[in-house]
Amino acid sequence: MRVLLADDHTLMLEGLQNLLEAHGIEVAGTARDGREAAEQARKLRPDVILMDIRMPEWDGLQATRVIKAELPETKVIVLTTSADSEDLFEAVKSGATGYLLKSMDAESLIDALHDAEQDVPPFAPGLAARLLAQFATAPGPESEAMPGGPPRPRPQPPDAGEPLSERQLEVLALVAQGLSYKEVGERVCLSPRTVKYHMAEIMRKLHLQNRAQVLAYAGALMAQGETTG
Repeated sequence: MRVLLADDHTLMLEGLQNLLEAHGIEVAGTARDGREAAEQARKLRPDVILMDIRMPEWDGLQATRVIKAELPETKVIVLTTSADSEDLFEAVKSGATGYLLKSMDAESLIDALHDAEQDVPPFAPGLAARLLAQFATAPGPESEAMPGGPPRPRPQPPDAGEPLSERQLEVLALVAQGLSYKEVGERVCLSPRTVKYHMAEIMRKLHLQNRAQVLAYAGALMAQGETTG
C-alpha cells in the first residue's frame, strides 16, 4: 500500500510518515496544501491519500473532489481535527472513502488503513451513526447519488439483494450505531477480522459499494421497521 500524506503542518507530516513507515506502509509522498495534494496524486498515483481538511490554496474537500474526478480508484481518507457534521457529510459527498479524527491512537489509524485496503471504508466511532441519520432521512429522487460512488438507487427494503443471515443483521445494526469493528466484536464475541468479513459479505449481498451506503441501507430497514411495527 502506497500512501500520500496531505497536511499543512510539517510536524504532523513527519509524525505520520514515521508512524506509517514503522508499520511497513510506504509513504509515496507528502503535500502541504490541497492543490499540491492533487498534483502529487496525479504524479505518484498512490493507493490511499490521508487528507486534512483545513489547508491553504485548496482545502481538503476541494482537493478530494478533483482527485476523485481524475483518479476514481484512489481512496481518499480524511484525517482531521474537525468532528463537525457538515464537514463529515461534505467529505463523503466529495468522494472520501472514510473520515478519521486526529485524536485517534496510532494502532487505530493503522487498522483503518488496512480496512481501506480491504475496501472497508473506515469512520471514527460515532460518526457513522451521524451518516446513518443523515442519509436515512435525506430527501431526493430515486436516482440520488450515494456517498462515495456513482449515482445509485436509494436504499431498498429488505427484499433487495441476497437475504442477510441473523449474524449479519446483528453486525449491521451495531455498525449502524457507530461502533468500531473491535467494539462490535466484543458485543457479539467475534474477532475484529471476522466482523470485517461479515461487513464485506453484507456489501456483496446488498450490492453496495462502501460503508456509507451500508449505513444508508440500514436506515431504510429501520424506517421500514418503525412503519410496520
